[in-house]
Order: sequence, then C-alpha cells, then structure tokens
Amino acid sequence: MASVTYPLLFLFAIAPSLIWLAFYLRKDAHPEPNRMILKVFLLGAFIAIPAIYLETFLEESLSSFALPRLAFLLVYFLLGIAFVEELLKYVAVRIGALSNPALDEPVDVMIYMIVAALGFAALENILLLFGLIKIYPASDVFLVNSIRFVQAVFLHALASGLFGYFLALAIFRKRHARLLAISGLVLATLLHGLFNFYIFTIGGKNFFFLLFPILPLLLIGIIVSREFRRLKLLCNKKLP
Repeated sequence: MASVTYPLLFLFAIAPSLIWLAFYLRKDAHPEPNRMILKVFLLGAFIAIPAIYLETFLEESLSSFALPRLAFLLVYFLLGIAFVEELLKYVAVRIGALSNPALDEPVDVMIYMIVAALGFAALENILLLFGLIKIYPASDVFLVNSIRFVQAVFLHALASGLFGYFLALAIFRKRHARLLAISGLVLATLLHGLFNFYIFTIGGKNFFFLLFPILPLLLIGIIVSREFRRLKLLCNKKLP
C-alpha cells in the first residue's frame, strides 16, 4: 500500500466531506447544535449501507429486462442509484432531525439534507478509496479523491441541498407541500442521475470530459446558494 497508512487513508477519504461541511455550515446564521450535526452526518453515512444492497438488487432486477445498454444505464443511474440515494438521505434527516426542537427554521431542513448527503458521501469515499488502494498506487488514489472533491462529493451536497430547498418551501406553502416535496425529489434525482450517467458513458473517455461537468455543477451551486439566501430572508420575515 505504498507507505500510506489506513488511518491516513481514512482521514483523506472523509476530508472532502468535512471541507464541504465546514463551507456550508458557515452559511447558517443560526448554527445548529453540534450533536445534531454529528448525528445526521453519521445517519447519512449509515444509510449508505442499505443503499448499496438496494442498488445491487435493482441492478440485477433491471438486467432481467434486456434493455439496450444506454437505456439500461440511464434507468439504473436515475432510479437505481440517484432516486434511491436521495430518498434514503431524506430518511436519515427525517429520523435524525425533523422531529427535533433544534430544527426551528425551515431553512434548517436544507442544512440537514446537505449534512446527511456529506455523511453519505464520506462512507462512499471510504469504501471506494480502501478498495482502490489495493489495486492502484497511492498517487492515483489521491488524484481520484481530489476529483471526487469537486465532483461526486459536491454533487451529493448539491442534489440533496436542492431537495432540501423544496422541502423548506413546502413548510411555507403548505397548500402545495406534497407537490413541492415531490418536485424537489425529482429534480435532485435528475441532477444526480444524469451527472452519473454522463461520467460513466462519456466522462471516462479523457480528462477534459471528466472535468467538463464541474462548470455546470458550479453554476447550479451558485443558483442554489442564491435561493438559500432568499430562503433565509423569508424565514426572517415569517418567524420571530
């Protein structure tokens, strides 16, 4: 394993999630309790385990339909991966935060969705890097982790943050709450699934194609960040 120790590899694997976590938590004017952040982060990581088994089951089930390769990949990345993961991250937040008094603003839902997503991404990264280090040199593994920092880990936070935004809106607009929640899940699934589909089918052809999606992700991130600020203003107006 080239002189890379397992504790060092573990820290390196969770570093992208921790960096993004610090970035997003700084945006919260009314910080959430640390114990709640840790609880939801760990629940997000834990929920990745059943996600793996469910995704494997769905992959095997979809294989029985004998779809063309691209059609199979598109359906699998959208429904077998993205939908499953976004829904389970919501389950982690529902279990860990939604009934807690500490969640006193609708905007907190968005924060906790991002926290759960980063926990999920952390365990995903740990499993991936510990598998890769057995096959590839440490330099290649570190490169993969660096790319995942600006791609996969950011994508997890962005997609779940988008879902969380619609969940927060649903609190304000109770008349359309169900439609807003479903819309958030659909948009998060589309963003997550189409990105993965692109990376798997096109992104691996060369380094440029691999890095190209970063720009659209950043643009979407700017939009979501702007809506986050608007949501905070809305919270300040609606809540004492």
